[in-house]
Amino acid sequence: MEKEMLIHISKCKLYAKLVGENNGKPTVIMDAGYGDFSKAWNSVLREISMLSSVLIYDRAGLGKSDSSSNPRTSREMVKELKELLSEAKIRPPYILVGHSFGGVNMRMFATEYPNEVCGLVLIDSTPEDYRERFLPTMSQDFQQAYNKQFVYEGNYGEFMESLKQLKDTRQKLNVPLIVLSAGKKAHYSMESQKLWNEMQREILEISSDGELVIAENSAHYIQNDEPEVVVCAIKKLIENN
Repeated sequence: MEKEMLIHISKCKLYAKLVGENNGKPTVIMDAGYGDFSKAWNSVLREISMLSSVLIYDRAGLGKSDSSSNPRTSREMVKELKELLSEAKIRPPYILVGHSFGGVNMRMFATEYPNEVCGLVLIDSTPEDYRERFLPTMSQDFQQAYNKQFVYEGNYGEFMESLKQLKDTRQKLNVPLIVLSAGKKAHYSMESQKLWNEMQREILEISSDGELVIAENSAHYIQNDEPEVVVCAIKKLIENN
C-alpha cells in the first residue's frame, strides 16, 4: 500500500506518504534533518515498508508542504506532526526515527507524548549541547559554513531555541532507544570524531533501554552509506513489540 496525502492542519497543509501495511505492528514515523525532507529516506523506505507501515513527511516550508506562520522550533514542529497524525488517522503506537535535526524533533515528540511511542531510532542526531561542546572543535571554515546554512528552514535563533527546548525537557524515557553514530566523517579530525561518538553515547542516558551502534563506514547520512544499519535497527524495535 502506498498513499500520498496533503493534510490540512491548523496553519498549513503538510505533505505525507504512507507506505506498507502495519498488520498490528507499530507505525514507523520518520523525520529528516534540518532543511531536508521526505526524499531523504528513499534509500531505506522500501525495505522498512516490508516490515510495517511507514510515514514520511515534509515539514512546513519544505518539499511539497506549505509554509507555516508558526515558529520553526522543534516544539512547534512536533505539534504540527501530532496534528498531521491525528488528521490522517494514523494511530499509535509509533516507532520514531529521526536523522540529524529530525532526531531533536523525535526526542521532543517522545517526551511530549510518551504513551504513544514504543521505540526510538536516532540517526547521527544533533545533541542538545552541540554548539557549546562540539562546534568549537571544528575549523573556522566549517563553523562559518555551518552558521550560513540557517536559511533553509527557520533561522539560527530558532534552531538554538530548539536545542534549548530539548535540554529543558530532557527526562528519562521508558522506551527502547537505538542511537546510530556515523564513524567515518572525512572532514572530522580524530579528536572531533571521538568527541562526536562520545556525545552520541551520552544520548543513551535518556532511555532505560539504550544501545549505541557506530556505523564505521558512514558519514552523516547513514541511511545512504549503510542503509542496512538503519533497517536493522528499526527491524529490531519492530520485532520487540
